[in-house]
Amino acid sequence: MKRPFNFFSPERTKQIIISLIILTVSIAVLYKLTELSRNFVVYSYTTFLDKIEQNFVKRVQVSGTNIIGLLKDGTSFETVIVNNDNALWPMLRKYKVDVIAENVGTDWSFIIMMTLIVAFAIGFGIFILMRQAKNLGSGGGNMFSMGKSRARMYLPSEIKERFTSVAGAIEAKEDLFEVIDFLKDPSKYRKIGAKIPRGVLLIGEPGNGKTLLARAVAGEANCPFFSISGSDFIEVFVGIGAARVRDLFAQARKHAPCIIFIDEIDAIGRQRGTGMGGGGNDEREQTLNQLLSEMDGFIQNKTPIIVIAATNRPEILDKALTRPGRFDRQTTVPYPDQHSREEILTLHIKNIKHDSGIDIKKLARGTPGFSGADLANLVNEAAINASRNDRDKANIHDFEAARDKAMLGKELKSIRLTREDMKLIAYHEAGHALVGLLKPESSDPLHKVTIIPRGSALGVTHSMPEREKYIKTREEIETSVMVMLGGRAAEEIVFGTVTTGAASDFQSSSRVIRNMVCKYGMSDLVGKIIYEPAGQGYTDFLYSQHAAELIDQEVKRLSDLYYEKAKRLLIENRDKLDILSEKLLEKETLYAGEIYELLGITPREEHKLV
Repeated sequence: MKRPFNFFSPERTKQIIISLIILTVSIAVLYKLTELSRNFVVYSYTTFLDKIEQNFVKRVQVSGTNIIGLLKDGTSFETVIVNNDNALWPMLRKYKVDVIAENVGTDWSFIIMMTLIVAFAIGFGIFILMRQAKNLGSGGGNMFSMGKSRARMYLPSEIKERFTSVAGAIEAKEDLFEVIDFLKDPSKYRKIGAKIPRGVLLIGEPGNGKTLLARAVAGEANCPFFSISGSDFIEVFVGIGAARVRDLFAQARKHAPCIIFIDEIDAIGRQRGTGMGGGGNDEREQTLNQLLSEMDGFIQNKTPIIVIAATNRPEILDKALTRPGRFDRQTTVPYPDQHSREEILTLHIKNIKHDSGIDIKKLARGTPGFSGADLANLVNEAAINASRNDRDKANIHDFEAARDKAMLGKELKSIRLTREDMKLIAYHEAGHALVGLLKPESSDPLHKVTIIPRGSALGVTHSMPEREKYIKTREEIETSVMVMLGGRAAEEIVFGTVTTGAASDFQSSSRVIRNMVCKYGMSDLVGKIIYEPAGQGYTDFLYSQHAAELIDQEVKRLSDLYYEKAKRLLIENRDKLDILSEKLLEKETLYAGEIYELLGITPREEHKLV
């Protein structure tokens, strides 16, 4: 909000006085340093007379009792005359010293210099005040308002979002309904002694709509909305963040009932005592302490202020922040399921021109794992692709291209591969695809196989789940590992050699197998125990060296076992492997329906949009 600027307020007067003092002292120090920097040698009067008698003095300039002179070797000096020494002048004449005398009177140069300094200081002070008036009028900050909150306040008329603007997130919206009800009618809860949660913590991966949900809550409650990021509290000066927290809550109390939204609260809400030095003087820790105090502590807020915060790292937050009485309500904003994706796509697709025949339900089914932001970007990419190809509307081919770009990477047309390279890639991708096709009971349906380079891969075998899956069986995990290793197995069977093309496959399969052994209890040798590393990676462990050796042995045994199974499966179906590879070399991209017909395999429902 814009605040009126009072030029003659006590605060403004204090600021201009401080500015003038700082500027005047700075100029005076600069002037003194300039004086000191002049290359003058100070002589005593006796030394000065000796220099004259030695015929070393070339010229002197006399001003009252001060003498500035120049020796014949170029050295400048200065000294002070003794008033009753009448022998000086004959001595100067005797040794033919050039004498310049100045009239002693008012030092106008000094007066003019000081006048200019004062005038410049006053002008600079007025300039600072004018800049400050402009900044305050435009909502900007300045060096006198570092402790002011940087939160932006939105009035109810400025907030257009409602829960209808947020597709999906049904459970999250249900959790937030009572917050809206409390903000609309606080007396309904107070008359029976109920207390609404002071803080609501929205937890979810980036792009799932946490900020949008917070704005929708403010829009539904028809109340002011203060929005700020956690990093906006932090400055290099200790205490500034705490001052901004105090100012934020002071503003919020004036506009209560209202909502304060703090995005990325982990910037200030990390566990205390983990900063450099571990002391309590850390700026971030002081800011967190002030936030805790404002939300509860000794300051009991009687006004209905709801603090909504968002983070995707709840595990690093300080326990005092998430205890009852502060952020005691934690609402998870998950990745959208198929029904939610359909709602999100329906909401965004209205903003572009598109063919009426697009099956949004099928598009939602074919985009598992997409966040709300990913789906919005998918629609935008489809519109961009249509514009690039000079079409007036986005059709289903544009959405297919946009989905492939998001899931598989951008098609790389600049890479030039030899016929031998293309053949090896074709067999590698055919090995992946055929293993999955031959294990239909425990694998996801095949979507497409391509040997056109995309992203960082020279070829891609892409599958789609039949439905939203929240748990997996051991057989499904084993088959997924066999599919990963099928590419290398095909290389070895056909070419009798191996290449570096399976590096990413081994990385993925090793991670899955290690999780089977260490997390899922799927190893009879190691047992049904969870083995977790003490830190990041697998260098520090919470278990013995003997257990680590057993885990490594079991991971290797299972990897070899699944590789041999995949290899045996491909050897038994070598004819299908050759047919599929040759067709890939011919067409470069094959969809599941084409492959089922080509190999005579019972077709499964595919997620082809076109």
